[in-house]
Amino acid sequence: MPGVLLAACGGATAPSIGQVAKHAAAVIGGPSRGTVVSTPPAALATPVSATCDTAPAVDTAAFPTTPRIDNRYLPLTPGKQYLLDGAVVGDDGKKHPHRIETTVTDLTKTIDGVHTVVVFDRDLEDGAMQESEIYFEAQDGTGTVWNFGEYPEEYANGTLKGAPRSWLPGVAGAVPGISMPAHPQTGTATYTEGLAPAVPFKDCATVVGLGRTTCAISKCYDDVVVIDEYAPLQAGDGHQEKFMAAGVGTIRVAAAGGVDPEALQLTSSAVLCAADLARIDALALQEDQRAYTTRGDVWSGTEAGSQTLSAPC
Repeated sequence: MPGVLLAACGGATAPSIGQVAKHAAAVIGGPSRGTVVSTPPAALATPVSATCDTAPAVDTAAFPTTPRIDNRYLPLTPGKQYLLDGAVVGDDGKKHPHRIETTVTDLTKTIDGVHTVVVFDRDLEDGAMQESEIYFEAQDGTGTVWNFGEYPEEYANGTLKGAPRSWLPGVAGAVPGISMPAHPQTGTATYTEGLAPAVPFKDCATVVGLGRTTCAISKCYDDVVVIDEYAPLQAGDGHQEKFMAAGVGTIRVAAAGGVDPEALQLTSSAVLCAADLARIDALALQEDQRAYTTRGDVWSGTEAGSQTLSAPC
């Protein structure tokens, strides 16, 4: 059932979108008691840097044959599933309950010579599917996590409308970007999270905070890195800050201006065992197969994804 956390070994029952909706108004517009607290308090940083104009160099030989992603601030362990809940301001100017369900599969796909982990995302607004996406992550020998493309299917009223923002490195000038540095530090240059001129897609990121304490609905976290992100090619987009906790990943997203701003908090995480993870795998593989038809111009030169990693239980 879309948007509902599947049964998991060692997991907890996730709150429904309706339960989280009461927090939505407080999430957009700033922290409030019982929702989000971040110390030290600071206005959202909005750096813009020319360093994002240059794609980072990537050495495809630096990636292992069997992918493993254990970066301190972006661990992607097969079977982990996360729910982020909050609100988004819609075209009608009203706040709508918003949920992102992310599952790290035990699937891999080879892209531009690099073996990547397949991550499956579902994006729901008012309980209805807005986007279903597979994207591809890999960690090099230094511990840096790289983004190797994405296939986001867009839906309207339950109907698939297409996947116009799909891209893969090596196709139409697209190049991978950095999802998380091995050792994030403030004062370092803005970096590119991915570049695909034909889409067009270009996301930029800057480390703006270290060692922060941030509370989400689920719990509080002490060792948090804050990443400021923006998309300079998307007119009207503002900045957003992602709060990334050690050993967890994204626990909070805060908006700073732009069209349709969103704010999210981690509400639940769990580990999916073999049977439940297999259901997610099947959905992700179906998307991968559809991509050869809907976006053959991007996908035709790739091998199909497959189950090569191990379920956690």
